[in-house]
Amino acid sequence: MEFNRIGIVGLGLIGGSIGLDLQRLGYEVYGLTNRDQTAIRAKERGLAQFTSTNPNIIADCSIIILALPLPQLINPPQELIDALPQNAVITDVGSVKTPVIKAWQNLHPRFVGSHPMAGTIEQGVEAGRRDLFKNHPWISTPYNATDKDALKSINELAINLGSNWITTDPELHDQAVALISHLPVFISAALIQTVKNGSNNTLLKLTKAIASSGFADTTRVGGGNPQLGVAMASSNTSAILNALNSYRSEIDKLEVMIKENQWEQLKQELKETQSNRPDFLNQK
Repeated sequence: MEFNRIGIVGLGLIGGSIGLDLQRLGYEVYGLTNRDQTAIRAKERGLAQFTSTNPNIIADCSIIILALPLPQLINPPQELIDALPQNAVITDVGSVKTPVIKAWQNLHPRFVGSHPMAGTIEQGVEAGRRDLFKNHPWISTPYNATDKDALKSINELAINLGSNWITTDPELHDQAVALISHLPVFISAALIQTVKNGSNNTLLKLTKAIASSGFADTTRVGGGNPQLGVAMASSNTSAILNALNSYRSEIDKLEVMIKENQWEQLKQELKETQSNRPDFLNQK
């Protein structure tokens, strides 16, 4: 097994971006895709030096990154499992960790659950770009049986890609991402639908004409990949429902303040949010 060879299963935004950066660091990257057309385009874009739809392409890789949609991570195809070398370190990049770890803890002895907190609304083979992970968190979620050397390998990989390494419990991870990553998707989706469905034709035309940076920033993630949104909701259901319930309570509280002309209380509430927001941004 060559220790400078890294396999990436899936060359969309995350997988393709990892491939670009790893090659710049001197690694040989072997990309496995589902479709011949994707493999060809990924090679043209330089996402990997070698691409194929044949799982044997990753046979000699020392580290294999599973950059697959959540449903495929939770229910991986048998031909992929069979192709993974037993000595290789395997990790994933899924945004939900508990069901992924539950699926993989008995499938491969050197699996490490991980999640780079970076992305854009782009998707597919055209989305990969350099330096996507620089100065962003890369979260690992080891469990009791996690191979310590395998964990160290993923740690080094993430640091080499410029990420900030964080280790936490899988369930705590899922609760946290429900609040700061998954909940915003559904909030911004609801905002888009509110404007669209709550406006007559004349009003809707005006809202589209005057929508600017505030609306764009607030709704960015709600305009992203629908399949990813469904995968988040179906694989992290409990945590997302708890987050939505908490959010609904905060909306109700603001509604009461406005309805009852509680302007001083509203001012204090907005002062508090103004002062708290930087705490969530100072790591970026």
